[in-house]
Amino acid sequence: MDDAMTLEASANQPPPLEPYDLFASDPVLGAAMEREGGDRETMAAFGKSVGTGEVFEWGFLANRHSPELATHDRFGNRIDEVRYHPAYHSLLEMSVSAGIHCMRYESQPGDGGAVTRNALMYLVSQVEVGHGCPTSMTSAALGALEHQPELAETWRPRLVSRSYDARLVEPSTKSGCLVGMGMTERQGGSDVRANTSIAEPVGASAAGLEGAHLLQGHKWFTSAPMCDAFLVLAQAPKGLSCFLVPRVLPDGQRNGLRFMRLKDKLGNRSNASGELEFDDALAQMVGPEGRGVPTIIDMVNATRVDVAIWAVSLMRQAVAQAGWHAAHRSAFGSKLIDKPLMVNVLADLELEVEAATLMMAQMSGAFDRAPTDPDEAAFSRLATAVGKYWLTKRSSPVVREALECVGGNGYVEESILPRLYREAPLNAIWEGAGNVIALDVLRAMARSPHSVEAFADRLERARGANATLDRHLADLRAAIGGHDDGGSGATREAGARRLVEQMAQCWAASLLVQHGDSALAEAYVQSRLGGDWGSELGTLNPTASLGHIAARAVPSR
Repeated sequence: MDDAMTLEASANQPPPLEPYDLFASDPVLGAAMEREGGDRETMAAFGKSVGTGEVFEWGFLANRHSPELATHDRFGNRIDEVRYHPAYHSLLEMSVSAGIHCMRYESQPGDGGAVTRNALMYLVSQVEVGHGCPTSMTSAALGALEHQPELAETWRPRLVSRSYDARLVEPSTKSGCLVGMGMTERQGGSDVRANTSIAEPVGASAAGLEGAHLLQGHKWFTSAPMCDAFLVLAQAPKGLSCFLVPRVLPDGQRNGLRFMRLKDKLGNRSNASGELEFDDALAQMVGPEGRGVPTIIDMVNATRVDVAIWAVSLMRQAVAQAGWHAAHRSAFGSKLIDKPLMVNVLADLELEVEAATLMMAQMSGAFDRAPTDPDEAAFSRLATAVGKYWLTKRSSPVVREALECVGGNGYVEESILPRLYREAPLNAIWEGAGNVIALDVLRAMARSPHSVEAFADRLERARGANATLDRHLADLRAAIGGHDDGGSGATREAGARRLVEQMAQCWAASLLVQHGDSALAEAYVQSRLGGDWGSELGTLNPTASLGHIAARAVPSR
């Protein structure tokens, strides 16, 4: 009797998607990343290993059991420690051993190391994105530290180590270290010029730190507070400057970093974010005094690429879950995947995620080649900002619609979809919210005409393949070529989001026409550029090749 009841209860329920091969089941990732120089063998092996049931379970556990802050021990001594579930450490150990935090430094620029690394970040973030924060910041930190060569030389061996060591000890005693970042303060937020934290020089050496400064002040958001050191901004005598602040000093004493509380966040719950105060914290200056923002911007730009990657990874995992559900769930006499309206929704979702994946791949290739190729550097300057803005914006509606495809089963915590939904809005906030990024695009266009030409030239490579796209490329070239002509500054600023959206959609369409599935490319161009689309996902023209496109959303196993 019990067996019969169990069988009846499970009837018409799709089997779990996981475990599955995240790389092999992706219809565009392999070719896109390989075209940009990525190592297929490394990507394929990681995609298979990261999709196991055990790794997915780590993701659930790390988010179910949020980090906890212990400010004092039982004797009243300050310890300022954040304690994580073991699953969080398992995830970090997996990503660190794969080299996600250091792979871009293990090869020469243009050799594809950053491309392969970005593919690995994309794959693991589909399973759990919160632990990607410290690996992302560590991967970006050396770019800033190289403004102070002696510091870079000291820290490089530990930052490129593939050894994960969670102990809170003096960094030189560890084989591997992680680096975090603290920029914003409560009174200024994105306007870091309003920072009030103070850095005062204290002599040639203090507690074993050469050229030490003493920090007083605070940071409103400090992610991954158990990192071994942080790059922060503070006001030095000659202006806002960048500093490296270790958690533990060379003499073995804990530095004056006081964590006041952890943020109770909507999502990203596996990753601690804390309010930090500097209590005579010792730090070393990085880069020229008074040039803090230009120094730390190398780190910010690299993490912006990762934020865009996370947005795409959330989309892919959400659409995979929706496609898998529709392919295995029956309603009203047939599989959901055979229902014309569901097919329209899945096809529309797949348009978004395949376009996003191609954009992510080209961003990665340009970022990899930028250090030695001025044209790629110019393109990357605009593409990173446009991609970060657009991909993080598209993530939320895509994840929401995918959750709706799954229905009530997608709304319960046993499903991964609620976690993806909570994660999606964050990427549009981190490393510059939408307005900050849109204005950054205007600033880049004004300061670097080469970046405008490099961006337009990349898109023009699709010219002649689609008449609708050709018209929009001409309109875009006119818009970005004359962005500073006519109208007031206020008018240009108010239209910044509109311009960035135009740039992003033309870019996506250009990539799809050049490299994507032909039916999918045609549907994207006619819906996003041609106006043959409604205001919500699932409103493609019914005469498009919807069944073919929707089938690409169903993962293979």
